[in-house]
Amino acid sequence: MKAIAINKYGGTEVLQYTDIPEPQIKPDQLLVKIHASSVNPVDWKIRYGHLQLLTGYNFPLVLGFDAAGIVTAVGDAVTRFQVGDSVYAYLKSLPGGADAEYAAVSESAACVKPDNMSYEEAAGVPLAAITALQGLRDQGQILPGHKVLVNGASGGVGTFAVQIAKAIGAEVTGVCSRKNTELVESLGTDRVIDYTTQDFTKNAVQYDIIFDAVGKQSFSQCKKVLQPNGVYVTTLPSTESLVQSAITFVLPGQKAKLIVAQSNSQDLAYLKDLITADKVRTVIDRTFPLSELAEAHAYSEAGHAVGKIIITMT
Repeated sequence: MKAIAINKYGGTEVLQYTDIPEPQIKPDQLLVKIHASSVNPVDWKIRYGHLQLLTGYNFPLVLGFDAAGIVTAVGDAVTRFQVGDSVYAYLKSLPGGADAEYAAVSESAACVKPDNMSYEEAAGVPLAAITALQGLRDQGQILPGHKVLVNGASGGVGTFAVQIAKAIGAEVTGVCSRKNTELVESLGTDRVIDYTTQDFTKNAVQYDIIFDAVGKQSFSQCKKVLQPNGVYVTTLPSTESLVQSAITFVLPGQKAKLIVAQSNSQDLAYLKDLITADKVRTVIDRTFPLSELAEAHAYSEAGHAVGKIIITMT
């Protein structure tokens, strides 16, 4: 099958369009013919070797954690899917494997694709939307009526965080650049802050949750605009965020937390319900064919994508 694989860690030049064997599925897995995947920052971080202690050196490696496609085979232990089902999934094992014509997908990582989404739209959902959902619900303990600020509201995770928070009933403030304010407003925000003219950490408003989807503001910078029992959630693991998380875990009052998304079909089903009810949609910035994955990685690394970068297999 056709795939983009790496045989060493490095820049975009290590992404090679090649033929590799079709994956062999385990009893609890599906074989999915991929119609679309997407690029997330973790993909190029893996490509650079930043996670090589986890990904190892058993090359070639196929990246990509988001998958949308059609089930072509099922393992003997699979009970929820059959051949022909349209699914979307957040692949569990490092380094992913979705940037290929076929992928082995754990049953517990997949869900039937929402009918009102194309494969391209569905492929943008899993990792980014689950990160937003688990960050707000599990780490932030979001409740209806909470005041929530999403920093990086026009990005892949941020666009989903805004919509999920609104669907739960929160009052949402989105932070983005001026050119993206109209988009962020269209996602349902109650207020938009242009970070090029305002610093939200210096405003008088206090929030129950600050969700930093881009890791640009630290807990220390945000403390003044957090409620006394407010929660700061970041997607960026750093020495400071880990230390602050440990310290605030044992102290009363404000909390600093790090979200590391966990793949599961239950959250994909929850998101499917929101999508079917037209409460959540995928914002697509650009679409690239699989053969141009290197260009897609470079575009993602530039840090200016609005919403998701989608990869198609055709």
